Amino acid sequence: MKYLKLGIMQTLVIERQKEFGVFLRAVEDADSEETVLLPKKQVPADAAPGTALEVFLYKDSSDRLIATTRHPLLTVGEVGKLEIREITKIGAFLNIGLERDVLLPFRERVGEIKPGMYVLVALYVDKSDRLAATMRVYRYLKVAEGIAKEQVVCGTVYELGEPGIYVAVDDKYFGMIPQAEAYGNFSIGQEITARVTRVREDGKLDLSPRRRAFLQMDEDAELLLQKLDEAGGSLPYHDRSNPAEIEAALGLSKNAFKRALGRLLKAKKVAKTSQGIRKKS
Repeated sequence: MKYLKLGIMQTLVIERQKEFGVFLRAVEDADSEETVLLPKKQVPADAAPGTALEVFLYKDSSDRLIATTRHPLLTVGEVGKLEIREITKIGAFLNIGLERDVLLPFRERVGEIKPGMYVLVALYVDKSDRLAATMRVYRYLKVAEGIAKEQVVCGTVYELGEPGIYVAVDDKYFGMIPQAEAYGNFSIGQEITARVTRVREDGKLDLSPRRRAFLQMDEDAELLLQKLDEAGGSLPYHDRSNPAEIEAALGLSKNAFKRALGRLLKAKKVAKTSQGIRKKS
């Protein structure tokens, strides 16, 4: 397929008409014998030989190249969320907005999946020259455009790695929450709101799920009060507590805990004890 491109929208012209549809060829290749069928139900009523049509090419159930005038939910190289229709022995089939679903092979899956879920995937052409989807979207993401430091962005978690939590910002840009900022629990497919802490020279984004310290303090103080209530009014943590224990129990860094505690002490809502802290009645 030199001119007919699988998996993208392209403009082709009608070469000849048949009762069951029309055969299309590439605009730039008038002498080519390479054509693709557009079924009759997809052919506009006023179409004739020479008419140019924008179409998408994919493989039908018999593995034959076929055209459609419908726009798919994703084209090759794009990243987006698709719904899982069913799961079979070879993988999951995703709704791409066409008559035929696209396969997400099991080897391209990340995390647990089930029918009805929307998963972040990229569309690609596999070694068998068929359309397929992958949840390993890193190499399909783009560098940030028009995003600045301290901007609040939305994104989808697509990988949990050693350096941090990988996030597709706006489902298309490179983003990562470094481990030092990754407080709380994260899961594949989770949609999050985060603050941009750095725009790297290569256009990738460092993120934090927390607001700037002076804005986050009140929220952390409320969380600490909630944890005190859940624990019966007292907690065994103080200024010298182990940072890992604080993070595991409260989901706060040691510094965030100290700032929140300071706010509550100043407001006389808590008091220090020999064992930790307690909520004042």
